[in-house]
Amino acid sequence: MDKKKYLVTGGAGFIGSNIAKTLEAQGHEVTVVDDFEHNGHFKNLIGFKGDVYGINLYEELPEPDYYDGIFHEAAITDTTVMDQAEMMHQNVEAFRNILNYAAENEIRKVVYASSAATYGNGAVPMKESQPTHPENVYGFSKVIDDNVARKFSQDNNDMKIIGLRYFNVFGPGEYYKGKMASMVYQLYKQMKEGKRPRVFKYGEQMRDFVYVKDIVKANLCAMKNGKETCVLNAATGVARSYNDVIKCLNHELGTNLEPDYFDNPYSSFFQNKTEADMSLAKEKTGYTPDYTLETAIADYVAILEGKKEN
Repeated sequence: MDKKKYLVTGGAGFIGSNIAKTLEAQGHEVTVVDDFEHNGHFKNLIGFKGDVYGINLYEELPEPDYYDGIFHEAAITDTTVMDQAEMMHQNVEAFRNILNYAAENEIRKVVYASSAATYGNGAVPMKESQPTHPENVYGFSKVIDDNVARKFSQDNNDMKIIGLRYFNVFGPGEYYKGKMASMVYQLYKQMKEGKRPRVFKYGEQMRDFVYVKDIVKANLCAMKNGKETCVLNAATGVARSYNDVIKCLNHELGTNLEPDYFDNPYSSFFQNKTEADMSLAKEKTGYTPDYTLETAIADYVAILEGKKEN
């Protein structure tokens, strides 16, 4: 593999740190940019040997340098944030800044984090061609990012800008997200403490749970194989229930904890199922997931329990 040089924004965060470390393990030179204000945590970069800039993306960027590509992961991802101005500033204006930086420095490939939140309560399986109906300002900011990418590519047709709509991502590195860590991790913590896992009645809601190692793979496939500006789903293409998650965790922890079902206070607008159509992602980048829910949770719990290295 040819050694390349990449810039990873949000590289101290959950997904960004996994991308940065994987690229470095493959022999590439990696520079991380993170403001350490929202999702970034220094512990996610322990062992990382590359350069790290602690700066705000919408204010400044590293001194111009040559990069083979940019992975843009920096964003406010807390869907409970209601400050519309702050969300748009951090998620959209920073993205414009990144694209301008790329164009000015002749960086022709940008892969960025979009979100399944753009679909809202849309039809399932969710296809990239269907209308977007975000239910919160976070999802709206990602819709605008997708629009910005398309327009920017039209004005800079030598650039390839690929957005990945992440579904329900879980895995190593999310521990520092607090309340925004995945339900897989939240349920693991409860069950590890011997508590019954709490889920909305009756645990039959379904999500396209995708392991962070597959999300890293989706990013690398997009960077290596993506030939045109587009937005693609990043998931498994298989919806699984919260009851399935609990069953997997019981198996890996050697427990037999029954779910503690409680009323869903958000039932009037809560989405009962998310599932991605993965055909376009496979066609455009060759991406297919490596992990099922069972194998992903087995790997994750082994890491959490200290039985294997990440």
